[in-house]
Formats: sequence, C-alpha cells, structure tokens
Amino acid sequence: MRIDALTLEGFRNYQRQQVLFDEHCNVIYGENAQGKTNLLEAIVYLSCGKSPRTHADRELIGFEKQAAVLEGRINSRDREFITRIELQRGRKRKMTVNGVTAKNAAALSDVLHTVFFAPEDLFLIRDGAAARRRFMDNSLCQLRPRYAAALAEYTRLYEHKTRILRDSEDYPALLDTLPEFNVRLCQAGAVLIHYRAQFCERLAEYAAQAHGECSGGREELSLSYQTVKTIEDPLAEHSALVAALEEHQAAHYHAELASRLCLSGPHKDDLLVNINGQSARQFCSQGQVRTAALSLKLAEREIHKNTFGEYPVMLLDDVLSELDPRRQEYVLNRIAGGQVFITCCQSDRLETLLNGKVFHIHGGEVV
Repeated sequence: MRIDALTLEGFRNYQRQQVLFDEHCNVIYGENAQGKTNLLEAIVYLSCGKSPRTHADRELIGFEKQAAVLEGRINSRDREFITRIELQRGRKRKMTVNGVTAKNAAALSDVLHTVFFAPEDLFLIRDGAAARRRFMDNSLCQLRPRYAAALAEYTRLYEHKTRILRDSEDYPALLDTLPEFNVRLCQAGAVLIHYRAQFCERLAEYAAQAHGECSGGREELSLSYQTVKTIEDPLAEHSALVAALEEHQAAHYHAELASRLCLSGPHKDDLLVNINGQSARQFCSQGQVRTAALSLKLAEREIHKNTFGEYPVMLLDDVLSELDPRRQEYVLNRIAGGQVFITCCQSDRLETLLNGKVFHIHGGEVV
C-alpha cells in the first residue's frame, strides 16, 4: 500500500503542488512553518476524511481561498486508485474514488490506510482518556467500516441527547424523546465497545513485544480496556452488551437529569497502560512513557499489516528529533517494509541512514 503522487490546490499554504513519492522512504525537510506537516496532513485526510490537527474542514482551505483540492494516486491491493476531495467554504465536501462518489469516509479508508505519529503522541500515555479514545477511534475507523459508521451514529445521538438534557429545564417535554435516544445509544455503543475490546486485545500483544525490544527486555508493558462497570466481558455478544449498557444508563438516569450531562456510555472509555505492573500515566518516567507511546504506534502498524496483508503508510512528523539515538535507531529498524514519510528540520543524518527520496519544503513549495 502506497501513495505514488499527491496533488494539492489551495490546501493550507500550498497554492498548487504536485509531488511524486518514492515507494519506500520519503524524507521531507525544511524550517518550521513551511508546510512539512501540511503535506502529511493531506495524506492522512485522503485516507480517512479527517485531519489529525483540526475538526473543521474550512481550516484546511488556504487563507483568502474559497476552495481546496486534494488528489492522490494510490496503489493498494495491486490496483491503482485516484482519490479526490474537493473542499469549498460554506458547502459540503465532494469525495470520489476513481471518479465514483464516495458516500462517506469509509470509502476512503477502503483504499488507503495511514498511521500518523506526531510529537504530541509521545504524551499519549500522560494525556487524558480522550486522547487514547481518539487513538483507538482513528485506527478502528480505517480497520473496520462498521465501526466508523457506528461511531458517527453514536456521536450524533450523543450530541442530540446532550442538547435534550441541557434544554430540559426550559422545555420539559423534550424528556419524552429521551428513551428512544437511550435505546439507540446503547445499540451503537455496544458496537463501539466490541470493536475496541478486540482492537485492545491485539494491540496489547504487539505493543508488549515492541516495548520489550525497545527497552532491552528490562520492562514489561500491559494494556487493559476500561469501559462502563456493568460490562463484565466487552467481547460478549451484541445483545449482552446492549443490556449491560441499558442497566448502567438506568442507574445514572437521575444523575444525568440533575447534571444535564450524558454520564453513561463508551464516550468515557479508556485504554489503561501499565509498565512492570504500575500505571504508566502516574508512576513512569518520561523515557518510559515515550517508549510506551512509540510501542502503541508501532503495534497499530502491525495490526493493519496483519489485517490487510499490506503495511499502512507510516507518517512520522518530526518525531525522531524528540527521541534519543537508541530509540531513533529502533524506530528506523522497525519501519522497514512499507512506505514511510519522515519530516525533519535537517536531512543530513537521515540521508545517510535511509534510501529513498529527499524533499525540501519552503513556503508551501517543494523546491
């Protein structure tokens, strides 16, 4: 799986740019704020219809521009695809794959998979639960189209329920609609929990191996998936998960009315990380936390490879500069076998370590 060519028009600080990539390694260097990360962001967006940096598509359109176009020539499953996305201010985006309208982001993920690793991801373990949920969601949306659909449905229902609870004091009749939303939330939530539990089970296996190798066998990493307390087995049948969610929801009914907040459901899930039996978030050093985060990202890549038979495109956005030489060497050794993009400020050292293409970005142009 690889992206062979990328065309950008009006995207971020790119006026018009076409780039042909190496099938193995691409080093992108330049000063800060020149457009290195924007280039990687465009590749991620082509893979899942979401930016790793913003929730608003309008922010992807360049200043004083009314529209932006992203087009990628992609090789996947021994076939060639052209994925195109058109963004316009105040209008719905248009997405096509080989000229056929893509109904949703799942159609993009069916073509291209990416694993994006930015410096802030090194703090994934120390961040709040929302960061780790986002990590699970971003990967699962590419791995499982049904998960992406369930997540979109759950998010929409959650926002509706939150508005109902918020406005119920002024408009009590709104509470009459709450039972229907609760049922549908439990149904969609059960799908999320099932897939998250499966993902965490596989992630734990690969991440433990990666962490052990990176730490020289001195540390043992373990993961556990935390969801609502009434669910004893998150891998249970869908009907059992729905029933457990309904039980938890009923127990929190009066608390939700009092707080006017949605307190029950998988939107509060977490991925717990332990190193040598201790909570990595609370007790581990900065170096241990970084190694754990690195292990999660490398494990995510292996899951994609074992699911689809091809490595996803790996995007390392200025991550190597944040790692010590030992961890740098470990990452560079582990990412062989698929297409890789690495951004940095200076390319000298990477040119000697890697074979591939080197691009210099300046002012939103490849120069």
